[in-house]
Formats: sequence, C-alpha cells, structure tokens
Amino acid sequence: MTAHQGHGPGTHPAGSGAGAAATEARPVVTADAGPVRPETVPRQEPHPARAEPLRFAYGTNGFADHRLTDALAVLADLGYDGVSLTLDHQHLDPYAPDLAARVRDAGRAIRRAGLAVVVETGARYLLDPMRKHRPTLLSAEPEGRAARQELLRRAIVVGAELGAEAVHFWSGTPDPGTTRDEAWRRLEEGCATALADAERAGVRLAFEPEPGMLVADLAGYRRLWRALGAPDRLGLTLDIGHCRCLEPYPEPRCVELAADSLAHVQIEDMRRGVHEHLPFGAGEIDFPPVLDALRAARYRGLVSVELPRHSHAATVTARHSIEFLRAAEARTAAPASRTAAPATRTGPPAPASGTAVPASRTASRIAAPASRTRTAAPPPRTPRAPAHLSKEVTPT
Repeated sequence: MTAHQGHGPGTHPAGSGAGAAATEARPVVTADAGPVRPETVPRQEPHPARAEPLRFAYGTNGFADHRLTDALAVLADLGYDGVSLTLDHQHLDPYAPDLAARVRDAGRAIRRAGLAVVVETGARYLLDPMRKHRPTLLSAEPEGRAARQELLRRAIVVGAELGAEAVHFWSGTPDPGTTRDEAWRRLEEGCATALADAERAGVRLAFEPEPGMLVADLAGYRRLWRALGAPDRLGLTLDIGHCRCLEPYPEPRCVELAADSLAHVQIEDMRRGVHEHLPFGAGEIDFPPVLDALRAARYRGLVSVELPRHSHAATVTARHSIEFLRAAEARTAAPASRTAAPATRTGPPAPASGTAVPASRTASRIAAPASRTRTAAPPPRTPRAPAHLSKEVTPT
C-alpha cells in the first residue's frame, strides 16, 4: 500500500482482498463487556497457490552500526523488498543541517537499492539524551508534547519525499501524575494534528500498539480510531510478536481481526508475557500460519523484521531472518501443511535472551468496525487468557 492510499478500518483498497472476500459471522467483544452478539468480520479466503509472495523488509534500528547506504546495500543483496527507516541521529537525522538535500540523497539510495520504504519515529534518544522514548504526545509539559509533534511533522514530510508506504508512530507512556483520561485527551489531540499534517502531505499513518504504553493492544487502537472519527488515514502497524506477548487471540486470528486496518506489519519472535524482540526460532511463534493469514488477507504492505537490539550482529541476523521467513512462507503454499500435524519450527536456529512488561487491561476488548453485514454465527473461538506481564517499561 502506498502513502497516497488513505484506506483505514472499514475500507478495502483494491488488491487487499478485504472488500472482495466472503464474510462470515464472528463474535465481537467490546470495551464494556464480553462477547455481545455475532457481527460479520471479513473472513478471507484461504490463500490461493498463486497468491503473490509477501514483501519482507528490515528495520534500520537493527543496523545502528552501519551507514545508511551500507545498510541499504546489505538488505538489497540479501533479497529484502524494503526497509523500515527509523529517523535517528545516525540515519537521516531529521534535526541535522541540510535535511532536504539529505532526504534527496537517501531517496536516491533507496531507489538504487530497489527497496520500498516505511518511515519510523521510535528512536530511543533522538529527542532527549537522558530519557528513552521521551517526550511523547502524552507528556505533562506542553513543550515536550510540542517536540514530539514536531518530530511527527518532520517524519511525515520525509515520508512524503521518500514515497513511503506509511509513517509509523506510537502513543508513549503517561508521565507520573497524569490520569488516563488526561493521557487519552492529549493523545487524541496529538493524533488529530498528525492526521491533518498527513492529509496535506498525502501520507498514510501507521499507529502501533506497544506493550507497556497507553495504547498497548488492538482494542486500544480501535478505541483511538473511533475517538478520532474513524479516519481512513490512520492505519495500523500490527506487530506479530506483540500479538504473542499480550493479545487474547492466536497470532493468525489477530491478523484476521486487523486485516481491514493494516498499513504496516512488524515481525519477530517472542514469548507469551515477555516483551522482548527475539530472532526467529528463539521464541514461541509458529510462523507459517501467520504468513498464511497475511497472504489470505491479500496484505501487500511491508512485513518488517523488528530486531532493534541486534545491531552488533546485523548482517548475520538479517540473513538468518530472510532465510527463515522465506522458508516459512514456502510452507504456506502447500495446502496439505495446513491439515497436517502441528508445524515444527522452520528455518535455521537462532540465539535467545528476556524482559517483562505490564498486562494490558484491554486484552479481551478487540472490536472490529460495526458496519458489517450480519449472517449466522459459527461457534465462537475461545480466546486465550490475557497475558500477565510484570514490568512497566517497554524494552525496545
């Protein structure tokens, strides 16, 4: 999906499959109660053997020790389709001099490498050298919120210049003493401003629920999207590892629930209840069914590997990741594999490591848009119990 396609929840761009797919009744849960009634959520057809391959990208936050041009060349050589470009002091610093010229140079390098691009704004210390991921749109001090807003504005401009498929951001965590109501009000105000900037630039935003932050899960994204008036331009970044970490549904079901909103997908391995981005094979996720669900949804955006703590082994990790993902994707093309015994891990082995975060209080409140055609409901799928997370700060 390109930056100029402003499709959001409830709308279905050509080729996404969401509009053309048959619908099937599903139970919907809300923020106020458990399952209330069957509503139809688009059920994608199982992907045909001729479905287009997924487009894999890799995040530059996992190449922090490389020059941007070198990182792009490595990713192209390894066979990636795109790059997830985090604006940071070492990679296209949005505050350094001659930004316009450097963006033009970066755009030429990205095109020369034959890569698509998503722009990310999750640099750890770009705005404050003492506090990670601060300030945010939720910050108590107005100047802090304004600084984050300005970063988003610059990222949107950079994204438009680069032809980015989306510009990614998240909510952040409230400061001590800030009530949740105050935090939500500030977030909605900040997002409304970012949406206006994105509308002028013709860029689609991709909001990511992040464990430990105010908006931690899919239910939180739906709440924000509705509060802003259901804007087409506010898409979703779905992180597959986060689904494993804290969502109440299996990862493929999370893809189904998010299919009408997807603007960007991030992927890595993870364990239940532990927010740590792991190399493929080091966590608990069974990847062929996840990739199968993305193909069934006709998702054509980038699927970006998100391993921000592996820059010390960037080229080895990037090579392992693309080999693992292509092997897992190849398994989805064989219909028999979906009815066989539970899949074994696919791809080369990987190293491992662990950090935990707080449980989402909205884990059972994922609600799809209400404007659906109703049909008879199949037996509801029993969700997993919400994860019990134990640490307040996100480690990414």
